[in-house]
Amino acid sequence: MSQRVDITGEAAALVRCLTEAHGPVMFHQSGGCCDGSAPMCYPDGDFLTGDADVHLGSLDVGLDRAVPVWMSASQHEYWSHTHLTIDVVPGRGAGFSLEAPYGVRFLVRSRLMDA
Repeated sequence: MSQRVDITGEAAALVRCLTEAHGPVMFHQSGGCCDGSAPMCYPDGDFLTGDADVHLGSLDVGLDRAVPVWMSASQHEYWSHTHLTIDVVPGRGAGFSLEAPYGVRFLVRSRLMDA
């Protein structure tokens, strides 16, 4: 099975920093218009997942524990043919995502899945 989600080196470095400050973290790929479909980073367990969510994979960012990435099942129907890469860019992040106070924001880059 192909890896469905990846992370850039710069984003992985930020995740390590956030983990140091907040403990283990997780991502949930937002589908809301207000968040601009941003990957939201939360302390692990602060965003409750369930049957309405799909686990896309877990990211090795150089920590003892991989970082899980989730997406709502309804959004996954639209994105099921894509590979997602979590990146970080300068700018104002979403208010509930852990990177917001750092003057950067996570974003997702997508491409069609390879055969």
